[in-house]
Amino acid sequence: MNEIICPNCKKVFKVDKAGFADILKQVRDHQFEEELQKRLDLAENEKENAVKLAEANLKNSLQENLAKKDKEISELKAIKERELAEQLAKKESELAEMKSKIQNAEIDKKLTVSEAIKEIEKERDDLANDLKNKETENQLLEKSLNEKFSAELKTKDDIIKLKDEEIILRKDMKLKLSTKMIGETLEQHCEAEFNKLRATGFQNAYFEKDNDSKSGSKGDFIYREIDESGNEIISIMFEMKNEGDETATKKRNEDFFKELDKDRTEKKCEYAVLVSLLEAESELYNAGIVDVSHKYNKTYVVRPQFFIPIITLLRNAALNSMKYKAELSLIRNQNVDITNFEEEINSFKKGFARNYDLASRKFKTAIDEIDKTISHLQKTKDALLSSENNLRLANNKAEDLTIKKLTRENPTMKAKFEGLSDKAT
Repeated sequence: MNEIICPNCKKVFKVDKAGFADILKQVRDHQFEEELQKRLDLAENEKENAVKLAEANLKNSLQENLAKKDKEISELKAIKERELAEQLAKKESELAEMKSKIQNAEIDKKLTVSEAIKEIEKERDDLANDLKNKETENQLLEKSLNEKFSAELKTKDDIIKLKDEEIILRKDMKLKLSTKMIGETLEQHCEAEFNKLRATGFQNAYFEKDNDSKSGSKGDFIYREIDESGNEIISIMFEMKNEGDETATKKRNEDFFKELDKDRTEKKCEYAVLVSLLEAESELYNAGIVDVSHKYNKTYVVRPQFFIPIITLLRNAALNSMKYKAELSLIRNQNVDITNFEEEINSFKKGFARNYDLASRKFKTAIDEIDKTISHLQKTKDALLSSENNLRLANNKAEDLTIKKLTRENPTMKAKFEGLSDKAT
């Protein structure tokens, strides 16, 4: 137990250790709080002093900067004022010069205007005279035009009447023509166009109606042309199609491709051409020559105005191809000649070898017989042996015979063989 004296009443009382510790803790906490409060008050005072000092320093710094800025501004103002004064003086001098130039320009302008007015007045008088002359000419022209127009008006009604009669006649002719007659009219037109040029441009050409209907169908015309040697250059099967404006069922060009291709094949023609007035509004067929080979081989559709041009185009293409065919035939003939030449050489080698073999065996038999029966004919034997040796040498020479050796002194054959070897590689 601990005895504690109260500081106020001086009374003594006892407390145990736990109570003493609690009182001691309260005393310590109170002292700590007082000490902490003092420290906080002191820190607050120091903070206020530091803020005041910083404000004072900042205020002094701002005042110094403000003084510097005021000084710089005053200096800049002075410089600007000097520059403005200089520019103002310069502008005033320029203004004075411009005023003097304007005065001079006004004087020149007045002189120019007075001269221009004189020229304009002169042109006005000339134009007035020209206008009077033009009015007179217009009056004369108008009078002559009126006389001409009145004369044309007199014949206008007669011309209209004739045109109306011709239109009626044409319509009547169309109504009377059957579909077959219309088609025959197109055939006659194409035949006439061809006959105009037959004597000059198609002297070796055959162009006649196709009258062979054994297969059940036939085209309209067949064109064939041969060269001077009798070789066919080109052949074309033609079909002409047309129809009247009043035909109820309108046909298309495509409806006739299959039959035309069949006729071309059966009559052994290279090309097929449909000369057509069908599908009159089609931009495709009106553009010119139409190639429909993507559907039927070597088949074309043309309008009647392209009838002669399509023959010319196909004919020229065929003539060009004939040149290449002739060159190819020449090369083939040359190859055949060279092959025959080699075969003859090989045949000679084989025949010579066979004859040598037969002669060699006969000589050997003869020598054997001579050895057996006639010993004193040694010289003859030696001669025969020598002959055999020569034959062997001849055979070796024949075996050694080659194309290169044969063509060594023959440049033409050498060039041919070299060409053959290049093609083989």
